[in-house]
Amino acid sequence: MNSNDLDQPLFAQNNNLQSPEFSMGDSTVPEPSMVPRRDFLKGSVMAMAGGALGAAAVTTPTVMAETGAAKTSSGKSRMSVGVNLEFVRHADKSLAYGVKAAAKLGFAYVEPCFLMGRCLLSNSGYCHVTSMDTDPTEIKKMVEDAGVKISALSSHSDLLSPEFGVLYARRAIRYAKALGCNIVQITEDMYPPKWLSEQDAYDLMKINLRAIAETCDENGVYLGVEQHGPYTAKIQRMKRILELVDSPWIRVNYDCGNTFLSGEDPYEMLEAVIGKVVHVHAKDISVKQAEAERGKVTGTAVGCACGDGVIDWRRIVGRLKKANFTGVLSVECGTETEAERSLKHLDQVLTDLDA
Repeated sequence: MNSNDLDQPLFAQNNNLQSPEFSMGDSTVPEPSMVPRRDFLKGSVMAMAGGALGAAAVTTPTVMAETGAAKTSSGKSRMSVGVNLEFVRHADKSLAYGVKAAAKLGFAYVEPCFLMGRCLLSNSGYCHVTSMDTDPTEIKKMVEDAGVKISALSSHSDLLSPEFGVLYARRAIRYAKALGCNIVQITEDMYPPKWLSEQDAYDLMKINLRAIAETCDENGVYLGVEQHGPYTAKIQRMKRILELVDSPWIRVNYDCGNTFLSGEDPYEMLEAVIGKVVHVHAKDISVKQAEAERGKVTGTAVGCACGDGVIDWRRIVGRLKKANFTGVLSVECGTETEAERSLKHLDQVLTDLDA
């Protein structure tokens, strides 16, 4: 970088979606695309001075701000509860069915999963995972008719793939913008090739994240890195990943269940990334699964009903509240019955903690 570069905009101007302002400690950082590179870098250094990544309470960017959203007793916005559409996968149900079922159960948000290309099962209505070839106006009408909103796009491309991973993530980001959603998730392959060294992995992720972050800025969409693989599920490795590229668009989709199964402490992980959390996977792990798999895997598709497993949800929600998180707790479970119990449990926790 030469001295002239420092006076150029750090990112290209956004189009219609604008990122909210967010604070780091006592410093408020405006929308990055509006800040000259020199001033942004100076402000970033000053904001981070005196504390580690997760040391200070922060106000995180969340799903699109809504007029008249529920408030806590202190007047702050409340957290909301949503559900990942995986809760209807084993029932062989479609996206439309899952959206309607979520609304009927009382969820405020849904987290749909999208892929590139076409899927025979999806086309036939036996699978909730839907193609990004689908006209986004159809999806928008579907969720609007059901009375729910989309919290994030579950389109987990591979952080270790310089070709497909970047292509998939970029398309998902653009599709999210078309849907009016500002969060897309990503993770790495749970089983990287054995020939890939750890340094190779970080080098690949740095290149990929830099490319994806540019598309995030162009579309006003945050990238939520999720704990789900050998790098993201480990606290120190996750912290290193988040430091690979200096971009306010690279955030965290916090998953306590995956972290627990990997053998790490989910509460320590939350503390380590608290200043970056933009979306939460509310995934509980049953005692049976914990005894069978903890330390042997780095993630799982779904957990048990929240409140039925090993996760202390009051501790999780309490820490999120302290950090001024006002986003979505998106339940990841395997059945409609578990989804219903999860919603009841999390609603009670949010009420008890006034969060």
